[in-house]
Order: sequence, then structure tokens, then C-alpha cells
Amino acid sequence: MKRTLSILLTLCAGAGLAWQGKADSTEPDWNRLIDRGVTYLRGTQQESGAWSDARSPGITGVVLCGLLHTGKVSTEDPMAVKALHYIEALVNPQAGHIAGKDPKLQLQNYVTCVNVMALVAANRADRYGKVIGDAARFLKQLQWDESENKRPSDDFYGGAGYDSHSRPDLSNTQFFVDALVDAGIPKDDPALQKALIFISRCQNRKGSNDQPWADKINDGSFIYTAASGGDSKAGGDARHGFKGYGSMTYAGLKSMIYCGLTKDDPRVKDGYEWICMHYSVDSNPGMPAGQGERGLYYYYHTMAKCLDALGVQDVVDAKGERHDWRADLLAALAKRQRPNGGWQNDKDQWMEGDPNLVTGYVLMTLGYCRSAR
Repeated sequence: MKRTLSILLTLCAGAGLAWQGKADSTEPDWNRLIDRGVTYLRGTQQESGAWSDARSPGITGVVLCGLLHTGKVSTEDPMAVKALHYIEALVNPQAGHIAGKDPKLQLQNYVTCVNVMALVAANRADRYGKVIGDAARFLKQLQWDESENKRPSDDFYGGAGYDSHSRPDLSNTQFFVDALVDAGIPKDDPALQKALIFISRCQNRKGSNDQPWADKINDGSFIYTAASGGDSKAGGDARHGFKGYGSMTYAGLKSMIYCGLTKDDPRVKDGYEWICMHYSVDSNPGMPAGQGERGLYYYYHTMAKCLDALGVQDVVDAKGERHDWRADLLAALAKRQRPNGGWQNDKDQWMEGDPNLVTGYVLMTLGYCRSAR
């Protein structure tokens, strides 16, 4: 699995360095992309302040996060005010979550997580501090651990699912980790350290994963879940190994950093090596042939957030070519913006046929691409 030393040095050297390049005249305009996206969302917001609440009450949280993270919409903007009022109406003070008065069980983790992230982005601790704290405590109760009679040797241990009864997976767990970190939970908190155990078990890496399939592929990539014997949306099985793919590899790597690992940790190095070998802004790498568009916008957001967390400025791919990932994402998103200013995935899987959700993902992604302007 070892690549050239220069790639690992690129990872380490990139941390903390300011991006020095300047966008040339052929590069897309960051401001125009966002302005058109914001205008699109102004036109699709419901009177209640929500976006696409018939599909999920969590979509509004994603959209508001995207709007606020761009820095171009403030909490005083009427659109943000209405969205915050909608999210406030989802606060359940008895249960502690932010998923509504009587939500379906399978909405509780994702929806609470994205709404925590939105309220943190609003930067109003005076108004939302208690709500965020209560939600963080609620989320910890969803984690599979000793309270559900799970031990560290169990493949459910440390993970989070859709609710307290659902099989844990890395997608739910990454949002769980993101929300707790945004809520101010320290990296050495037991909840994050337990999550790290589950996350490590989702990596195709024999040296740190005790699952029987860990050595079958052993390339540093991450799969959808290690629970119940393992599963990957990219295919595979326990006998031959589960194939890792882009969105989960970025999710796993980012979550490891948020749980306290450094770029020098072998798990992080091997995960980053896989990213370099499969670098792409054209598809969700690792997906089966013809399915690279699956979860593409989720992938873009997770990619940007992960590389930003790593402090990486440029990625050196398998051919030795250096990529300014921010500029690459900017170009990819400019190419995919619809005439109405929004974005939408023609593959309506994992809810990416909803243009409000996808446009929210894109604005979150663009928030990490500021330095590519």
C-alpha cells in the first residue's frame, strides 16, 4: 500500500499553508455560482420557512447550513430568519432532539444532527445554546455502546444509526460526529472515542481493523458499515472483501480527524493514499461501473469538508499530477449548475433528486472553496 514519500509529505506539508494561487480569467466565478444558488433557494422556500419538508424535515437544516457557510447570507436575512423559526418549531424539549414533536424514529439522528449544525452556524449561543446542548445529549443516547449491552468487541459498538434501534453505519456516524464536534464536545469525550472504534472497523485496513474481512482488500478505503458482518454500497462480500468508495472514505477519514487522530496516524495516511489514488471530481469513485453519479453531491460536500479538515491544499493523484481540489470542485459545480441556479442529481438516489437538498450540499461545498477564487 505504500506510495512514494512525496505524496505523504504533500499531505503533511499542506497543513496550515495558505493557498497562494489566483484564479485566472477562465475559472468560474465563486460569487456568481453562490449568488445564483441563493436566488434559487429564495424562490423555493416554503411559507413555513422550510425547504422540501414533505421529503424530510432535515433538508431545511442542510440548506441553512449551506447558506450560512457561504458567508453571503446572514442570520438577519429574512430567508434565514424564516428557516430558523422552522427549525425552532422542530425542537422537542422533552426528548431533547430537533426532529419534531412526534417524528418517525428513523429521522431522529440525521435530522437532529443537521439541525444542530445549522443552529451552531447561526452563531447565536444566547438563543440556541441550551437546545444544542440538549440535542448533543440526545444524540449520545443513540450511540451503540454499553447502554445497549454492546461491548467494544461488538461490530455495532460506537456507531450510530438512523435511531437507537437501527444498525449503525458510517454515514449516520459521520453526521453524529460532525454534530457533536460542532456542539463543542471535545475530541477526548467518550462518545467520540467510541465512535472512533466503529469508524476504524469500517476501514479496509488489516493493521487496525479486527474484522475477518479487513485483509481481503486492505487498501485503506472505507465501506458503508462494519455492523452485522459488513456491507458496502460499492459491492463485495465478507469472503472477498467489501469495496470502499469515495464518499465513505472521505467520511471516515474526516471523522477520524474529528475524533482526534492526526495526519501522522497510519490509518489516516492509508486513507489519504486511497484518496490520492482515486482522486476525482467527475464521479463518486469506487462505485460500480455506470453508477459514479450515485450520491455525487453528498460526495462533493464530504470531500471538501474532509480535505479542509486535513489542511490539504493540493492532492497529488495516481499519475503524479497535482490538483488544487478547491478549483477543481468549483469548476465541476459550475458545469453542473442548472439554468435556474440550483443543482440536482438526475440519479434520484439517497434523495439527490431533490434540488433543494442538493443545492444545500453544493453551498456547503462551496463554503470550503473560498480560497479558490
